Amino acid sequence: RFLLQETELRLVKCLPEILALQRDLVRLFQNASDAKRCTIREFLSKPLSDVTWVLLERRVDVFLSVWNKLRSSLDTNGEIKLPKGYCDADLTLDSKLEVLLPRRQGLGLCSTALVSYLISLQNDFIHSVNKHIKEDDRYLISPSEVADLHLISYEVERDLIPLILSNCQYSMEKGGETLQHFDLERIQQQVISKFLLGKPLITLTSALPSSVMNMISGELQSYSDVCDALSVTEIALEFLAMAGENTEMLLTDYIKNVLQMGDQTNPHVLQALRRCHLKHTIALWQLLSTHKSEQLLRLRRDPFEDISTEYKADLSPEFAKLLNAYLVHSRLETFLQELHKMIILKLKRVRSMDEFRPTWGLKESLIPLLDEKDSELAAELQDMFPDEICLSHVTATWKAAAVFKRERRES
Repeated sequence: RFLLQETELRLVKCLPEILALQRDLVRLFQNASDAKRCTIREFLSKPLSDVTWVLLERRVDVFLSVWNKLRSSLDTNGEIKLPKGYCDADLTLDSKLEVLLPRRQGLGLCSTALVSYLISLQNDFIHSVNKHIKEDDRYLISPSEVADLHLISYEVERDLIPLILSNCQYSMEKGGETLQHFDLERIQQQVISKFLLGKPLITLTSALPSSVMNMISGELQSYSDVCDALSVTEIALEFLAMAGENTEMLLTDYIKNVLQMGDQTNPHVLQALRRCHLKHTIALWQLLSTHKSEQLLRLRRDPFEDISTEYKADLSPEFAKLLNAYLVHSRLETFLQELHKMIILKLKRVRSMDEFRPTWGLKESLIPLLDEKDSELAAELQDMFPDEICLSHVTATWKAAAVFKRERRES
């Protein structure tokens, strides 16, 4: 597997330069509209100190090179689904500067998606190694802590080819033909020990404590309050964008003192978010986006208007009964949030039904996304979730679970 993905893995070592570029640009462009007005070339032609210019030019070159090598994979395999056309052509110095500035929407999604993909490459392999050697995923760092020594890093000519050749034996067949025999077991051991062992997982989020989750849910009861909270959380995520702030800083302090948005933010929302730290921001976004959809459902509106009808089959009475039996004993809030995340991040812009076939089992589709986080929900789904429910029923399943939660709370 390492050798199959080697051409992408060699790019993971570029992550610190790309994160540094993001931090530079977030500092320089607090006002995103400024970035929309110029190309990368025009930006680099602006008056800058020699040192700043050399650093920025190098980091921009790294970003463009890595993007152009990975854009096809980002289009088909990226965690963040990019709008149609974003990955069709190489980026150049004449591309919009926006593509470099990490955002949760628009062209800035390119930058966010690229970092997400590189982090996933590292995490997938480190998780596989830890599983192989029966180690827990205990070594975790945040993106703001990432340094060269943390990353899968090697030079093909200097490190990888000599390793492979040192585990190759030659034999002569009758007729003078030379055969090569590779000791794959030994190559695997050496790849693990030299390039993968002892590297951390890069974690983008910390779970919200259940007490904080309950407090936020209790204080943000109306649709407008949830929308306000989600909006300010998304703005914070855009500006954080791996920019290296202290993860222990209170989110409300960040909103008021760094973003200077205290006066523009609903005081009731600030009060509700008072116990969230920056390390909780992504988990908070997941909670609030789920609650927004719950509120839309309560208002008899469809939270999944832009999801294909292929994923909107109704549950039969028999399937609804099976689902209800599961929900009674489930980790309901976690199930709702994780299923919602899959719907809006994975199914919203599915280009081909081969990516997530409606005929696939729902739990078989959801579990691999949970395994990445070692979620206890994965084991629960495997043991208890009805096999009969398919991905075609995914939105009906989520809506049924949301109604079940509301009715249980009101009873």
